[in-house]
Amino acid sequence: MDEIDAASSTSRRKVLKCAGWFGTGMVWAVVAGVPRTVGLIGTAEADEYTNSSFTFLQMSDPHIGFHAGPYHDVNATLTAAIAQVKAKPQQPAFLLQTGDISHLAKEAQFDTADQIYATLGLDIYHIPGEHDMLDPGKKLYLSRYGKNSTAGGWYSFDQNGVHFIGLINVMHTTPDGQWLLGPDQLAWLADDLKAQSSSTPIVVFAHIPLWDLYAKWGWSTADATQAMPLFRRFGSVTFLNGHIHQIVQKVEGNIAFHTARSTAFPQAVAGTAPHEGPILTLPAGEVGAYLGISTIAYRAHHERLAITDTTLA
Repeated sequence: MDEIDAASSTSRRKVLKCAGWFGTGMVWAVVAGVPRTVGLIGTAEADEYTNSSFTFLQMSDPHIGFHAGPYHDVNATLTAAIAQVKAKPQQPAFLLQTGDISHLAKEAQFDTADQIYATLGLDIYHIPGEHDMLDPGKKLYLSRYGKNSTAGGWYSFDQNGVHFIGLINVMHTTPDGQWLLGPDQLAWLADDLKAQSSSTPIVVFAHIPLWDLYAKWGWSTADATQAMPLFRRFGSVTFLNGHIHQIVQKVEGNIAFHTARSTAFPQAVAGTAPHEGPILTLPAGEVGAYLGISTIAYRAHHERLAITDTTLA
């Protein structure tokens, strides 16, 4: 797919085209580090990727505790997303949860989310969103989910030959409000990648997009440009993010970027509304078409990483 730059009007039309996928499931594959669309869910081309030896799940932005407009029961939509996963013929190996677990970083909201996610029966790898850091001292998230991470909360792990890296870009900002990874995390990332072979597939997951999707709304990470050179030697790199509550893709050489839908509420396409935030004008019966999950498949000895996006409709 063409590179999407939300700062230009031409590229906004491309973003709107991507937004038109709401209500469908699209599979795309990373071939030699470059993604290409494969087909819609249910087609023969897409079904080829359902027989993978290794799949994992991304769910994002459940915002437990949020109630506004047509989104009166975010607990129920998260539960519906999990039921959809449990109905799959092939169960994922684990879940990547890419932030905004809670809406106001309340203990009870984290409790509710944990209870719902526990019904999946999967190992869960968390990374926080900015809403998970609203408590005084920003301690609740790390006390719950940071036990196997570095002191700053970031970490990495390996599964089936793939190296996964969980980054945090919701703790610090520039004076003008842009999100940051920070020098400590960037130094850790450089050390972590040194040990990896250039042929190792890399998956990075974080809450805020690690590219300048739309800085005016805080949909960017200001110092991500310092991290990108570290990934250039790898043949397959995929960034999975949340925060913007919609699917947008971008490709830069061997690096693919993919943002996920929320299970709570959609947001407007960049630049098409006065500000970021929930779309409050949707009829309640249509909400499921704008919410969803992502299933990612990797097959050993194949240079293909396929992402299937499905809605709750």
